[in-house]
This record gives sequence, C-alpha cells and structure tokens, in this order.
Amino acid sequence: MKKPRLVALLLAVALLAGLTTTAAKKKEDNNKVELKGDIAVSGAFALYPMAVMWAQEFQKLHPGVVVDVSAGGAGKGMADVLSGSVDIGMVSRQIHPEEISKGAWFAAVTRDAVVATVSAKNPMMKTILAHGAKKENLVNLWVTGKAKTWGDIIGSDYPYPVSVYTRSDACGAAEVWAGYLGKKQEDLKGIAVYGDPGIAQTVKGDDLGIGYNNLNFAYDLKTQKPVAGLAILPIDLNGNGTIDPEENFYGTLAQIDKAIADGKYPSPPARDLYFVSRGKPQRAVVVEFLRYVLTDGQKLVASAGYIPLSDDRIASELAKLAPEPQAPKKK
Repeated sequence: MKKPRLVALLLAVALLAGLTTTAAKKKEDNNKVELKGDIAVSGAFALYPMAVMWAQEFQKLHPGVVVDVSAGGAGKGMADVLSGSVDIGMVSRQIHPEEISKGAWFAAVTRDAVVATVSAKNPMMKTILAHGAKKENLVNLWVTGKAKTWGDIIGSDYPYPVSVYTRSDACGAAEVWAGYLGKKQEDLKGIAVYGDPGIAQTVKGDDLGIGYNNLNFAYDLKTQKPVAGLAILPIDLNGNGTIDPEENFYGTLAQIDKAIADGKYPSPPARDLYFVSRGKPQRAVVVEFLRYVLTDGQKLVASAGYIPLSDDRIASELAKLAPEPQAPKKK
C-alpha cells in the first residue's frame, strides 16, 4: 500500500511543479511586450547594403516592426536626421563638431573603405596593376590637376589622357578620399557624378576613366571580385614604383577587408561607419534596433563584405545606449 501512495505523491509533486512552471511562463509572456513601430533610416551609400540586411533580419525577429532604409549620401543622412525626417542617419565619415553641437548622437556600427576604381578595359591594365599609383600622383590627379595623362598617374610615358570623376553629392566617400589626399570634398577636381552607383557605371563605360567607390560598389559580394567592368587601382604605399606582395591585397573583397582589419590599408580611406540620431535615442524600438546591430547584427557583417567592430569597440558603443543615471530624489 505504501508504494501506490508514494507514486501518487510523486505525481502530485510533478503536477504542482508543472502548474508552477506554466504559471511562471505565462506571467513572463504577459510581461514581455513585443516591439512595434516604424524606423526610418537614410543616408550613406556605403552603409546602405549592410543596413538593409540588418533591417530585414530585425524585422524577422520582430514582425511588428517596419524598418525603411533609403540611400542618398552621408550628407543627406545627416540633414535628414537633424531635421527629424528620419530616426537614424547613415554617415560614412567623421561626425563634425558643428553637427554634434546641433544634437547629433552617433555610434560606430561597422568599418569599410574607399578605393580608386578604373575601367577593366583600360589599355594599360597590366602596368596599372604592376606599378599602381603613388599618393603624390593621386594628389596631382584630384587636387592640383597637374596629372593629365595615365603616364602621370602610374609613372610612365603613356600619353593617354585621363578622365577624372568625383562625386556631385555631399558624401562620406568623397570626404574620406579627399581626407587621404589631405583635402576636403570641395577641393576634389573632376567630372561630378551622383552617387556610388553612378560613379561605378560611369567609370565602367570610360576606358580611360578613374573614380573612387565604397567597397560594396567596387566589389561583387557573390564573386568577391571587383564588379564586372571595374578594376581597382592599387596604391603604391611605400612609393617604390612597384606593387610589392605586401601591398597586393585588392584581388578579392576578403583580401582587402583583411588588409583594412590588419591596418595595412591606410585610414583614411579606411573608416568607421556610423548610425546617427538627433539626441540620444529614446524610442524603445530604435534603441533595440541599435542594440541588435551592435550584438547579433555583428555576426552578419563579414558575410556582407564589411569589417566587424572589435569587442572593445562594441562594448564602448553599447555603453552609449545605457540609460542615464537618475538623480537621487530629494527627501
């Protein structure tokens, strides 16, 4: 008789435990509020593909959230967010002091770079890839205007005239490229073309053209190689007139990403990419999206062709989202 009583007792305990667990889970589910709302994002072409991927994955996790992402250049992203037109501006350059004074709050979310691009049909391609261009020759091309021919760029006697292209829109790519050359975007000479896609398409169609592009518009994410019709102009970093093995990291997107991460490719034109808001984000849906980008979202970065932030950098950017300490109440 004792055994049936013991079994009954054990069943009763298990049933009670199950009811307690179910009640606790129900209470937890009731306390958990599913995110809902819209998030508007605009700005840098450089960050656009990554932001779209983050938005898509975040919406899968939170079906009640809609994240709308549009590209238009870093200048537009900053103007939109400071005017209150969007929740987040994508900016692919350093944040200016005057923008901070107007309320710009920012967090780095990933890294990439700008590279010089040329037409794959350039008749001097073998020489271009073998010798590259010294920084001083790039300055003479985009800043002083002294470089008139391809021979002036790659240090040879080639008489072919060079077609120089730059960006017409206020953008991070132009500012970062100009920064590498010691100037600002407005100092860059060349035929002005709108947007990253515009520069890439224009250079592809001009055998003697040269421009600059963000990595995700210079390389094909699927093939990992330069976009069909484009080639990357190597930078002769040590100025010896030859692209040495340690300077030859432009063949694939993975190669140049590693060069950026290792500090072999100069910064600028390597740079951080930022999400910007007007003041510290307060809306729960925006804060959680930013937390996602800086945590699970970082797992997507490498596959999208960008460079993940370091663990220390992630920690410092997440700390910016922490609630402000409350002042003690007066008794």
